[in-house]
Amino acid sequence: MKISGVDIRPGNIIEYEGGIWKAVKIQHTQPGKGGAYMQVEMKNLIDGRKNNVRFRSAETVERVRLDTKDFQFLFKDGDALTFMDKENYEQITLDAGILGDAAAFLQDGMDVVMELYDERPISVQLPDTIEAMIVEADAVVKGQTASSSYKPAVLDNGVRVMVPPHIGAGVKIVVDVYSREYVRRAD
Repeated sequence: MKISGVDIRPGNIIEYEGGIWKAVKIQHTQPGKGGAYMQVEMKNLIDGRKNNVRFRSAETVERVRLDTKDFQFLFKDGDALTFMDKENYEQITLDAGILGDAAAFLQDGMDVVMELYDERPISVQLPDTIEAMIVEADAVVKGQTASSSYKPAVLDNGVRVMVPPHIGAGVKIVVDVYSREYVRRAD
């Protein structure tokens, strides 16, 4: 489906110069002289390259629709992640780099959504939040009673997050996977 260059939004997947790109950031600019344009920061979904491109309103780009499929994470072996198709139980192994920083939050048996382009995995979407156990939390500093004060803590997967002062080691919390922020105490 063709869209105008100024209609690109963050998260859109487009075909550009023979590659599949994801729009990461956009900035609409309307200079005093000349036509308006959209400055788009894009990431190549195949090889991970980044590119900054200017699209004028007269230019059109091909918007790509990706197929989505439900998979289950099975296990990690070094940098290789193994997933199972929930429909036909076939296994697929991918490099951990496809998930980026979110790979630390993978848990055995976790349901994920895989985006495919021509039957080839492009990206893996984890749930927005997960439950994790705090294994180490700093002590509360006396006198630090402001409501906005947070302290560092380490989760069972090795990720560091900031938590409220009343949360200590051994407590299960809910964490936002993509912003790496404390959401709430787990039930």
